[in-house]
Amino acid sequence: MDILLIGGLWLDGSAWDDVAAGLRALGHRPVPLTLPGQGDGATSATLDDQLAAVLAAVDAAAERPVVVGHSAACTLAWLAADARPGRIARVVLVGGFPAADGRPYADFFAVRDGAVPFPGWAPFEGPDAADLDEAARRRFESRAIPVPEGVATGVVRLTDERRFGVPVALVCPEYTPAQAREWIDAGEIPELTRVERLEMVDLDSGHWPMFSRPREFARLLAELAGGA
Repeated sequence: MDILLIGGLWLDGSAWDDVAAGLRALGHRPVPLTLPGQGDGATSATLDDQLAAVLAAVDAAAERPVVVGHSAACTLAWLAADARPGRIARVVLVGGFPAADGRPYADFFAVRDGAVPFPGWAPFEGPDAADLDEAARRRFESRAIPVPEGVATGVVRLTDERRFGVPVALVCPEYTPAQAREWIDAGEIPELTRVERLEMVDLDSGHWPMFSRPREFARLLAELAGGA
């Protein structure tokens, strides 16, 4: 099965190298995406540009793909489900949740000179980065790509309620499925309250399992793709 892999802020397609190798060994066809403005040098890229790249990959798949969104890119994966509800087998959300209609895509960190650079590890101390040693952190920092302002501040637009019929798997790395359920039940993640088929699965890792537990992550994605 085609499995589209969309990294979160500051990551290009190479972030998925180890996971993609694991998925290929398990018989799947991983498609790691390098998004406009996050690896191709397009510093003026917008959220619409990134969504267009994701939709092009969905449309190019030989069959209905699984679309995996990590962190902020959970919203990109969900936007793809909104735009192509009949073309996606399952959305997998890893370490994040889709933003609601009318909300900014990822206005979490300061914009500097037209982009959002990696802010350092202070915002991620604790469960997010506890499983990354110093060498892994240095590798992350060396490959982190500033996210164009037009991406981070882009406004999310959701228009097709058929998206709620697309099966969703919520992978919980630095938090538990029980915590995620509490947030959903409290109305803190409004898009997920209406999903018709929502599965939550635990992954014992920090926020970036593609770096800290790529083999386990690949096996989990393969299992989720097999059940799509």
